[in-house]
Amino acid sequence: MPKVAVYNTEGASVGEIELKDTIFGVKINQALLHQVVRMQLANKRQGTQSALTRAEVRGGGAKPWRQKGTGRARHGSIRSPIWVKGGVAFAPKPRNYGFTMPKKMRRQALKSALSSKVKSEQILVLDSLELAQPKTKEMVKVLKNLEVTGKALVVLPEKDETVARAAGNLQGIKLASVNTLNVLDILNYDKFIITKEAVEKVEEVYV
Repeated sequence: MPKVAVYNTEGASVGEIELKDTIFGVKINQALLHQVVRMQLANKRQGTQSALTRAEVRGGGAKPWRQKGTGRARHGSIRSPIWVKGGVAFAPKPRNYGFTMPKKMRRQALKSALSSKVKSEQILVLDSLELAQPKTKEMVKVLKNLEVTGKALVVLPEKDETVARAAGNLQGIKLASVNTLNVLDILNYDKFIITKEAVEKVEEVYV
């Protein structure tokens, strides 16, 4: 079982925690991670792009000029795709880009993502994260104590309004609860900060 240090909000080590091999120590499946990230990005697409085909462009009912004798190329309609303001060939239309994957594959990808953070030593376990006031400076102080400089994902056992308000204005910091944890967020942030209680909940839910 992988062991990682546990820190308090002052940045001091207060012990160690053993993480379950079945969640934080699995073999990292890069291909599966890629598939799940693709799925999440595809599901986030709005798919609202739209352009007019030649059938939808206004005008162009009459032949622009006669077929022969003008010295110009023959044309049948100003709605043709080769004309300025003409229709678009193979015009994009609103569509749904989303697709799904089996739950077991998504669950395994999440375990791979969590294991990658342990393997690359980008995980920080806190004994707890309780702020006296819902102020940005309070959260900044905690992150400074933990020497967090880049982007960080902070995982709590459940939503905490005080922490949410304190971290709301911090660029590069995102809050997540155990039930909203996903592969894209885990891989997208440099540091993975999680409370001890949230670790226990992850090991209980994703076993």
